[in-house]
Amino acid sequence: MQANMEKAEREELKGKVPCGAVLEHCGFALDLKESTRRAMKYRRETAIIIVIHDGKGWFDPLSDAKGDVYSLIQHLDGCDFPEAFVQVASLVGFVPSEPAWTRQPREREPDLSIPERWRARRKPWRGSATWRYLRDDRHLPERILRAAIAAGVLREGPHGSMWAAHIDAGAVTGWEERGPEWRGFATGGSKVLFRLGPADAGRVCVTEAAIDAMSLAAIEANRPDTLYVSTGGGWSPATDAAIRLVAERSEARLVAATDNNVQGDIYADRLLALAEEVGCGAERLRPIASDWNVDLKVRAEARGMEEGGRLPHARRARQG
Repeated sequence: MQANMEKAEREELKGKVPCGAVLEHCGFALDLKESTRRAMKYRRETAIIIVIHDGKGWFDPLSDAKGDVYSLIQHLDGCDFPEAFVQVASLVGFVPSEPAWTRQPREREPDLSIPERWRARRKPWRGSATWRYLRDDRHLPERILRAAIAAGVLREGPHGSMWAAHIDAGAVTGWEERGPEWRGFATGGSKVLFRLGPADAGRVCVTEAAIDAMSLAAIEANRPDTLYVSTGGGWSPATDAAIRLVAERSEARLVAATDNNVQGDIYADRLLALAEEVGCGAERLRPIASDWNVDLKVRAEARGMEEGGRLPHARRARQG
């Protein structure tokens, strides 16, 4: 009976303190730009924690750590459960700041499997909402869009958004979702790798987002010796295994083409360490701006101004 009462007390207390409260109390700040309703990203220097399940769960995208509010405190402070329980109790009533979300929640997905949901979506076509978003907003050239569509890794998402497939052993495991007012990952899906290019390519460029993978492919004129991949900003055991599989091929070369920021450097260090571990070549390829899509946009804007008979603005030229 006593054990049951203690368990009930633990569960009741857990329901009163969201993970966001713990993180804000520990000096983390919400990264609104990188957050969604279902996955809220908190940062403290180089540390990143993603809060999920309406504040009841969390995971560390740079490791396998995850759990509830008690394990979060143990993860951050290295303390035991009794100390974590005391800390959670002290935060009852602490309300974390909430973002002023302007987007309504997505409609509930139909009760279908990941492959069925993927097959139910149309491929983008010239002039479709997704095509216009990728070409006009993201400045991806049509040759890259056609290559991705031919590879079977792009679908039309809701409201002009894009679905970019993550593939494992030929099967779709989930997809990155990007649109003018939305970013996320397939509900119930799992991150492995988005892939564009020859499966047996010796050079493998690893980015953090499918749009960055396609942007780098555009910048490099879609090199025939290169496979452009995206981790979707995660590093699951499946992602690790998939990268190792391509890195262990003879004459493989891993290119850490992650973002030009602290998080990108953390991912790059992990990729370079993996390459050293498996014995393949490796290098760090860094965008000039924050990411490859920004680089692509600056190039496209500069090219458009030059074609119009004007020189690009000096500041923009330095950025791109």
